[in-house]
Amino acid sequence: MQSSTAQHETTAPSAFAILEIMQRMGVAALPRNYEIFYEAHTGANPALTEALAKLGNRPTQAELDRLSHQFFAQSSQAGIVDTAHQTIMKKIEAITALLQHERTSLEKYGIILDQTSAGLAGKQHVTADLLRRIVGIMSTATDTTIAQGKQLASTIADTSAELAEVKAKLTEYKQLADTDALTQIYNRRAFDRFMAEVYADKKNVMFSALVLADIDRFKDINDRHGHPVGDLVLQQIARILKANVSSTMRVARTGGEEFAIIVDGLSEDGTVALADEIRQIIEKSPCQHPGGEAKVTVSMGVCMATEANGPDDLYAKTDQALYASKAGGRNRVTKYPVSGPVLQRKNWMIYRTE
Repeated sequence: MQSSTAQHETTAPSAFAILEIMQRMGVAALPRNYEIFYEAHTGANPALTEALAKLGNRPTQAELDRLSHQFFAQSSQAGIVDTAHQTIMKKIEAITALLQHERTSLEKYGIILDQTSAGLAGKQHVTADLLRRIVGIMSTATDTTIAQGKQLASTIADTSAELAEVKAKLTEYKQLADTDALTQIYNRRAFDRFMAEVYADKKNVMFSALVLADIDRFKDINDRHGHPVGDLVLQQIARILKANVSSTMRVARTGGEEFAIIVDGLSEDGTVALADEIRQIIEKSPCQHPGGEAKVTVSMGVCMATEANGPDDLYAKTDQALYASKAGGRNRVTKYPVSGPVLQRKNWMIYRTE
């Protein structure tokens, strides 16, 4: 995994560049494929980069799906939504067919009543034998119609229960798709959606801000303690961030060692104070592991939503503030606008859907 400094010194490929690479290789523009190529081409996951390279210039979808299953736990259920959609459509079609059959049966029952009524009206003498035959016909027709109605009600009840189960599974898988497998907080896909929501309503813009936090010298932590300890560090940072913000604020892992907090309801001073409080907690909380402990610090950038024209602009300006914290010595919080010239070092990787 690259160090934080290295990440900012190299401009990451744009979302369009990633999609162009996929297109040249004949790879379908699916979200799970984009996730693989994004991680591989930014160098955030060396093992994935190597595994993708081994597939050659024309990887099959089956091969890419295996990579998704191996490296991204939330992608292992990639076909669940499609399968559930097909299940729902089949159940709805089955109910429609049942209702159509019931309508036809009722229409036939109505015809029997009409014909019987018309037949009786045209007869001057109604014998006992005729009445017995009529009663038999009507009884059979009525019993059949009632039985079919009961069967219809039972079938619809069973199908409704199955649909409720499918809906519950869809909700579960949606949560899974929005969750970073390692840290169990929101992933980049969910973060992109939440960022768009900030600017969907002017009231949200007035009371929102973005905080970016990047672990200082994370490559050194991995090199010194090993990648398993690096994973523990990522998990601990996620827990600290989650535990120290309100329930209305969204916490996400947006990159290898980068985290984001979408803040609402705080002023600029309040947002900076929150970020600095979290920074201090992280600094005072070394990661405990079987071999000892790993000291961890983070650099942070802050930008109010009112300072930007949209989600990508907000991310870019917050990233400038984050880079200023790195350039200024790390383990600090910087707010936008930043004094002095600051280069924008990377593009916002918009997670594209189908």
